[in-house]
Amino acid sequence: MKKTNLKTGLTSEEIKTAKKNIVHDNLSKSYRSIFLQHTFTFFNIVNFILAALVFWTGSYRNMLFMGVVLSNMVIGIVQEIRSKKVLDHLALIHQEQELVLRNGKEETIPITQIVQGDLLILRAGDQIPCDGQIVEGSIECSEAMLTGESDSIEKEVGNRVLSGSFVISGKAMMQVEQVGEDTYIHSILKEAKRNKRYPSQLRDAIQTIIRICTFSIIPVGILLFVKQYFLSAQTLQETILSTVAALIGMIPEGLVILTSIALAISSMKLAKQNVLVQELYCTETLARVNILCLDKTGTITQGKMSVLDAEQIAPCDPKQIIANMYAALSDDNSTAQALREWADLQPNEKALSAKPFTSANKCAQVQFASGTFVCGAYTFMTDHPDPNIVAKIQESAKQGKRVLALAKKEDDQIEVLALINIQDRLRKDIRQVFQFFQKQDVQVKIISGDDPVTVAALANQAGVPGKGIDMSKVSAEELPEVVMHNSIFGRVKPEQKKAMILALKKAGNTVAMSGDGVNDVMALKEADCSIAMGSGSQAARSIASLILLNDQFEALPSILDQGRCVINNIQRTASLFLVKTIFSFILSILTIFVLQEYPFQPIQLTLISSLAIGFPSFVLTLEPDYHRVTGNFLRTVFSKAVPGALCVSLCVITTYIVQHLIPMNQAQFSTVCTLLAGVCSLCVLYKTCIPLTPLRFILVIVMSSIFTICVLFLKKVFFLTNLTTPLFILILAETACIPFFLWIFYVWIQEWNNARKKKREMKKPR
Repeated sequence: MKKTNLKTGLTSEEIKTAKKNIVHDNLSKSYRSIFLQHTFTFFNIVNFILAALVFWTGSYRNMLFMGVVLSNMVIGIVQEIRSKKVLDHLALIHQEQELVLRNGKEETIPITQIVQGDLLILRAGDQIPCDGQIVEGSIECSEAMLTGESDSIEKEVGNRVLSGSFVISGKAMMQVEQVGEDTYIHSILKEAKRNKRYPSQLRDAIQTIIRICTFSIIPVGILLFVKQYFLSAQTLQETILSTVAALIGMIPEGLVILTSIALAISSMKLAKQNVLVQELYCTETLARVNILCLDKTGTITQGKMSVLDAEQIAPCDPKQIIANMYAALSDDNSTAQALREWADLQPNEKALSAKPFTSANKCAQVQFASGTFVCGAYTFMTDHPDPNIVAKIQESAKQGKRVLALAKKEDDQIEVLALINIQDRLRKDIRQVFQFFQKQDVQVKIISGDDPVTVAALANQAGVPGKGIDMSKVSAEELPEVVMHNSIFGRVKPEQKKAMILALKKAGNTVAMSGDGVNDVMALKEADCSIAMGSGSQAARSIASLILLNDQFEALPSILDQGRCVINNIQRTASLFLVKTIFSFILSILTIFVLQEYPFQPIQLTLISSLAIGFPSFVLTLEPDYHRVTGNFLRTVFSKAVPGALCVSLCVITTYIVQHLIPMNQAQFSTVCTLLAGVCSLCVLYKTCIPLTPLRFILVIVMSSIFTICVLFLKKVFFLTNLTTPLFILILAETACIPFFLWIFYVWIQEWNNARKKKREMKKPR
């Protein structure tokens, strides 16, 4: 690449033709793609086609089922757009202005106006917005966001610097080489966003149910239409309505909207706590988590250093010396900030020269008329360290402290004046947070790139027991066993973080990971549930399923409770929806081979769905239930739904057989079946509400009362007809038998589940 003139920078003509630092935002979905994704699903297309057929018949009341479909679509679109807006406001490069040299003058410009070849003037505290090369001066640079290494790196003329890095100290001029989408940080962001999909039993179960149902309705619908139109001599309108009723009953659209509403409400509640839910189903995954992996810096600690105390070794005023030194130094890292805050004095001596902290010498040095003073890592100051001072430093390290030596230097001889103990501040209430997880049987594992002794000391203070494991000494073969039997890890490389998550998952655990740097991306991507800090890198935020916008780690317990509440309630009430799906499928098959025509019209099923399933499920889903989520979702809900579905099917079959003894027309047959299906569904609702609370008792009474009112006073609306006395007696007889048969079916399913469980346990190796 052509070298830019170091005295003038780019000229106005060169700027016009150079490539600008503009990133086309493809890291988040466009509004168009969000709308299309939620609108043109197979589920929606099938329902729109069915609605169009009902519309053609002119029976507009039977189109009421589309309210559920449209509501589900709108909820999904609104939730994803809301997440997109919040995420788009979080930019990786927080500093919006940069100092550049152009046309021989320094000027401040927005980062989007930086062009390839520009000369950027880098100072302490700056975040580098582009990739390039140092052409003048030198800086200390932190690449922690990119590599996870906490140590700073010295960058001199000829060294390459990467976007996303922070300037800790020094001053330099950098020539921009890569801008926009060509930068290193952008390539990581694209990789982070690619193929992001987190596991969810709930989502997978619902998708499995929807997939089976929607693909089953095509052959079943064709056979039903042929049977009723060509063999049962129905009119075309009657055939369409009864066929649509069967197909709608087979699609548990209410389960989809219930899940969407419950998760959306959960997301909105979390949003009030400044928690961004990027993926609706991640709250379910978090509710199942039994291992939580955390990075030390920025999670259990605040990422802010503070001076605890200073142990004076020789006569001196350590605060005044530090005040003098750091008035002359340009260092602006967290350690330098803590020292300035601790000293809090006006300098009383002018520096003759100053050398900032570098990763090579681990010390800062300032010369005054009274002598030369050094502050930094003691072992880097001298080749012959004092064993007593080394022992003091090691003892402090075991307590989670970092020790800086303040010394006076004369003719390469070091006299230690004081030992300054500094420490990263633990987060407020961190012990209470970890105690909560321990009570919930969630293991906490601390993963850090720092020294394992220091990490262990801080973790122990935070309430995580154990010793620190040095992962730099652990081989890939040993890693799975080490990570399973320990809780605190230091010197962990980014690749090891990923391997540790994979090892935990392979052992059958549900793993959540919290991180804030680009170095955490690989691990976050592999975790079952990933949590990012709002102040962290955009790479981490883009891949995470949850973002703590204000870095409020203490919000995790409430997030966990929110997820458990929603998922436990959905798991309990989902069986209500599957009752209709199962009995609709059974009755469709019976109609093809036995019955003259399908016993329900669409609006009759809407009545049952709304009062015995939809509204009660919504109310029950909002109840508090903070128990840990266990068990297989599909197996649990089907074992509760099958008895009710079998009972409805048995009632319809009984009514069909009895109609040979008691005369009834098709309208009366449909009315009897609707009433019995409603009673049976209300009985299933009652079973679901056990143990009865005041709210659940009122819910059952209210739903039963509304159903009775609709049956008595809104017959025409729901296409119900008057019944003869023998038919009333039939309904009463079957209604009396419903609780008995439900009990038999529930016992049978329970015994079957127990037999399967016992069989699985016998197959397990001992």
